[in-house]
Amino acid sequence: MKQTQSFTEGPILTPLLRFTIPVLLALFLQAMYGGVDLLIVGQFGEAADVSAVSTGSQIMQFITAVVTGLSMGATVLLGQKLGKKRPEEAGQALGSAIALFALVAVLLTVVMVAAASPIASLMQAPEEAFHQTTVYVRICSGGAAFIVAYNVLGAMFRGIGDSKTPLLTVTIACITNIAGDFLLVAGFHMGVTGAALATVLAQAVSVVLSLLFTAQRGLPFPFSRKDIRFHPQMTKQILLLGCPIALQDALVSISFLAIAAIVNTLGVVASAGVGVAEKLCNFIMLVPSSYMQSLSAFVAQNIGAGEKGRAKRAMAWGMVTSLCCGLFLGYASFFHGGRLAGLFAKDEAVIAAAADYLRAYSIDSLLTSIMFCFAGYFNGCGSTTFVMLQGIAGSFLVRIPVSFFMSRQTPVSLFRVGLATPCSTVVQILLFVLYFLFQTLRERRNRQY
Repeated sequence: MKQTQSFTEGPILTPLLRFTIPVLLALFLQAMYGGVDLLIVGQFGEAADVSAVSTGSQIMQFITAVVTGLSMGATVLLGQKLGKKRPEEAGQALGSAIALFALVAVLLTVVMVAAASPIASLMQAPEEAFHQTTVYVRICSGGAAFIVAYNVLGAMFRGIGDSKTPLLTVTIACITNIAGDFLLVAGFHMGVTGAALATVLAQAVSVVLSLLFTAQRGLPFPFSRKDIRFHPQMTKQILLLGCPIALQDALVSISFLAIAAIVNTLGVVASAGVGVAEKLCNFIMLVPSSYMQSLSAFVAQNIGAGEKGRAKRAMAWGMVTSLCCGLFLGYASFFHGGRLAGLFAKDEAVIAAAADYLRAYSIDSLLTSIMFCFAGYFNGCGSTTFVMLQGIAGSFLVRIPVSFFMSRQTPVSLFRVGLATPCSTVVQILLFVLYFLFQTLRERRNRQY
């Protein structure tokens, strides 16, 4: 059997970075799926095509965020079982996750394919881009099973401390997606349809490769086909841990979809501009996102082993190193947003709109370095319900109201609309700090008694 990577002893920073960097690179390449679609469509299509891909990919990112959040329950549970040295229960946890997500894949495919047009209407996709948006969503939804399977496999790899295998598979898949985009969009001029087909093909490749590598290398715990069923206790724990994260990610994504819908009412240029900016923001947020996923696994193993102090130190190291990267990314997005937007669009008006929106996001690149590390820490501790509540508070009490208010000010400024996001992050950080202090005081009282 393959050996698991233990995070419960020895230095903290070095193994954390060794685990986080492959996660970061894998997330970067995964983000390239939609990024390459937008880049090539932007170079070979019209503004309506860019708007369709940007709106359609935001919808699919919502689906991916929900699945990723739910799969985090499997990551945390696996990490805790391995930290407690209970390999048989780890196998049952993985089998329950596979059974659960197979059901999720079927439901997602049926619902999303059938509801592609109503969802595009709900997003207020511009009339010129409505048909293309529906086509993109319908084709990508047909491959929902691959999205689900990839996230289940990723949850398993992170739970056992392996971040290199997902990096290898997603690298090959990204190359497949780029080749598919050039062939179908640039070569056969299939536009939005070609971009969607290339994305689905790439996701399928990543799943097949992950399964092959798993079969070849084995797992660090007993596992067989008999384990693939709904173990009641394990399924319950996965849902208890994963559902709050999935709900939070869903509601946060809905808040961004709401912002996109608000911006879509401002016209196709604003829609395309914010779509380009959001695509760039996906890359800007990769560093804090990778720390959130890595810390969830790192902290889960340490909590399972009873090493709470070590888990807190890991969070602190994550914040420091993530903030260093955030300073660089914030500078680039604030002062060079136009150049970055030019990678995805050729229309000068779209580039200017994207750059205006990015200046607000540059502030958030600093704040999320702190906020995402807090989220990863509390997810690893199993406090996923609180993570959900703070995410909901930030999204619906701050982000959506502020963006709506700013969109109604004249003259309209996408910079002011974009300020809704850092405002939300400030509130979320404050909530995390208060909860962390509350937990620390409670631990001290328990030790006294």
